[in-house]
Amino acid sequence: MKILKMGTRGSQLALAQARLIARQLEHLHPDLQVEEHIIRTTGDKNQGQPLPEIGGKGVFTLEIEDALLSGEIDFAVHSLKDLPPAMPEGLCLAAVPPRENPCDTLVLHDFNIPSVENGDVALKILPLGALVGTSSGRRAAMLRNLRPDLKIESVRGNIDTRIRKLHEEGFHAIVLARAGLTRAQIEPSNTLNLPESWFVPAPGQGALALQSRRDDLDSRAILMALEDAPTRAAIEAERAVVSELEAGCSTPLGVLARSVGDAISMHAVVLSPDGLQRIAVSVQGSGAPELIGMRAAKSLLEKGAREILG
Repeated sequence: MKILKMGTRGSQLALAQARLIARQLEHLHPDLQVEEHIIRTTGDKNQGQPLPEIGGKGVFTLEIEDALLSGEIDFAVHSLKDLPPAMPEGLCLAAVPPRENPCDTLVLHDFNIPSVENGDVALKILPLGALVGTSSGRRAAMLRNLRPDLKIESVRGNIDTRIRKLHEEGFHAIVLARAGLTRAQIEPSNTLNLPESWFVPAPGQGALALQSRRDDLDSRAILMALEDAPTRAAIEAERAVVSELEAGCSTPLGVLARSVGDAISMHAVVLSPDGLQRIAVSVQGSGAPELIGMRAAKSLLEKGAREILG
């Protein structure tokens, strides 16, 4: 029996995602055993600190990539939005499985908010000065853009921890990724999806990355069984925007691409951290996904994205 050593963070969501991948691989390859290795990253070691204050790129991936390069593990499972486009020499994105719903979700505390069916409506009718929790600079900027009166506070931790804080620490709502709730099999009450048209997801949100050493052809061949071409094309276009703008995980940047056949449509938005300035572009075309992403980035820059990002 072949053993494949899988690296993952130890968070509730990371383990749910990694174990899903392990089950799928073992189902497709009956002679394969996937061995789980939990690796603590910089982001995991600084749970009490807001992500923008930790700074840098790859706060949830660097230690895992080091383990890959040293041979401690054979492949890694990442949330793709956490993985910077520029990888260390010798590593590659071996496979991109099918994407989950990439949208953001508003989870409401019961503060006598009328029952509504849409997240955008719920957000608009939150009380004046409502307290909303998120650890994402992008989400915070989008919330401020729509509702400048809202009070935004960082809320980090496992999904269960964030939901507990929603109910115990006075939040009116928190914003989470729909994909995370789905993969962790958690469905809080009062949960409403936010429209992607104006609450544009983070680049790569809802997608997973299976990363391996470039020269480990055996592992790459096994992982390729989970590859989804439309998801790969979409995230390559999205990550090209990140590269062109030199954006980090805390940059207020939303990008969502969809791939159908050889055509890609993309919507991208950049905001100032205070949410007062917003630049949005839409592009579509066929051909290399990276080129379509570069077109979107160029349009953002022409409209002043560099100036509002600082």
